[in-house]
Amino acid sequence: MLTGNNQSAAAPSAVRSRLARVRSIKWLGQTTASVCWIGSLLTSGIGSTGDWLQLCAASAWLLANITAILTAEAD
Repeated sequence: MLTGNNQSAAAPSAVRSRLARVRSIKWLGQTTASVCWIGSLLTSGIGSTGDWLQLCAASAWLLANITAILTAEAD
């Protein structure tokens, strides 16, 4: 009979998969770019509708990167 043991066995590999993805150049580059984009908007000021749209886009990009890691399953 299968019990909760099967889930606990899969957990370490899922964590390793997440760590591997976080350490990938692609994920690090995209996350760094989105954080820099947000930072540049905040330091230069948000004065127009376009600035707000850029902030929303950069925030959505960052959220998508974080969600991709949190929902990553073991390969």
